[in-house]
Amino acid sequence: MDILELLKVIFLGIVQGITEWLPISSTGHMILVDEFLSLHASEAFMEMFLVVIQFGSILAVVVMYWNKLVPFSFKGGLAVKKDVLSMWPKIVVGCIPAGIYGITLDDKLNPIFYNYLTVAIMLVLVGILFIIIENYNKGRPAAITDIAGLTYRIVILIGIFQLIAAVFPGTSRSGATIVGALMLGVSRTIAAEFTFFLAVPTMMGASLMKLLKFGFDFSGEELVWLLLGMAVAFVVSLAIIRFLMSYIRKHDFKVFGWYRIVLGLLVLVIFWLR
Repeated sequence: MDILELLKVIFLGIVQGITEWLPISSTGHMILVDEFLSLHASEAFMEMFLVVIQFGSILAVVVMYWNKLVPFSFKGGLAVKKDVLSMWPKIVVGCIPAGIYGITLDDKLNPIFYNYLTVAIMLVLVGILFIIIENYNKGRPAAITDIAGLTYRIVILIGIFQLIAAVFPGTSRSGATIVGALMLGVSRTIAAEFTFFLAVPTMMGASLMKLLKFGFDFSGEELVWLLLGMAVAFVVSLAIIRFLMSYIRKHDFKVFGWYRIVLGLLVLVIFWLR
């Protein structure tokens, strides 16, 4: 087995684990990295790989937030956690817009928007939005400071922001949902947490669909690549989620906005020079 290809997979897993949860666009970064560091694999495999590798990141959320995601407790007998149970219908509702898109339009629009120009434009636009919203919210108390305060109207609106990220690579799924939540008066901490929770069914569904479309037709080497990428993304995601939740307790999201703007402009320059 080619060691160089394994190192590329490890690097892709690190990029995925870092960028999935920071609001800087995992898909956008993966597309850009793939331009310069491609695996020696078919286009069909790479399309599937860049989505399914996210499953490792999702497992990190499930592990870290097990008590907040699983509505049952088995300590001292079976007990139902009503607050967690009442949260899941909101998560499902928030996933509906992206779910409908994934089933009906994903394959038709992907070839149109999955390119460096879309990535660069969305990196810059969402970066500007982060800065504008954080400046507007400065000194204003958040209207919603816990998951229970999220109404179904707010949840469906956050789901629409997630849909925008599904259509336009470079938007960032976490970035779009956090921007949407902040605009609706949700605190940074709850916006980030709900983004994590919303990702669980959304990304599990996307991964399953890509696997089904690919047909599970892996070579032995490709299967190793996929499992290794997911494992690396899992480990890196554990660290990044802890970092992000610690960071936003004391800081706003403007640094990510500026990062997105600089990266988007850099992408435009690099591809223009090429």
